[in-house]
Amino acid sequence: MSEKYKANTDHPYFITLTIQGWIDLFTRHQYTEIVTESLKHCYKKKNLVIHEYVVMSNHIHLILQNDDARLPDILRDMKRHIANAITDLLAADEKESRREWILKLFKYYAKYLKQNEQYVVWRKTNKPIVLDNQDIYNRCKVYIHQNPVKAMLVTEPHHWLYSSANADNPLAVILGKRFGDKE
Repeated sequence: MSEKYKANTDHPYFITLTIQGWIDLFTRHQYTEIVTESLKHCYKKKNLVIHEYVVMSNHIHLILQNDDARLPDILRDMKRHIANAITDLLAADEKESRREWILKLFKYYAKYLKQNEQYVVWRKTNKPIVLDNQDIYNRCKVYIHQNPVKAMLVTEPHHWLYSSANADNPLAVILGKRFGDKE
């Protein structure tokens, strides 16, 4: 991957993770739960700072930071873990009405993109944007919070559960903190 698209400083970055084919995967709670649990794990074990986030139906916007400038490695591992957990859950969940269709598409993308993997869940690029000043950071934060509003899913940003705009979101306790900080 080009150095232009790598998050290789200790600044915060605006990152977008997108499901292949824009499949509406995160309309099911169990898949969104995999994402939030993975973010919590990266916070605790990999020194990931999660400043802002929103999980939409087929993509995730985040403002992330790692003081060790290891964000590309953390994102690679996190995406791999989430993809494996989702495909395992899909394969095992006979009640999921979209199971065969989604797995077929993920398999198609693996073949089409000539990957060595059985399934490809994520688009390859995250196109990180370095947030090296407060104005850019604030604009990205507003963009993240307004995403469910612009999609007409809620009328106010704080009504969307899987968003840092909601005080009761699953990651509220760790937002903007480094592991070991007083909670």
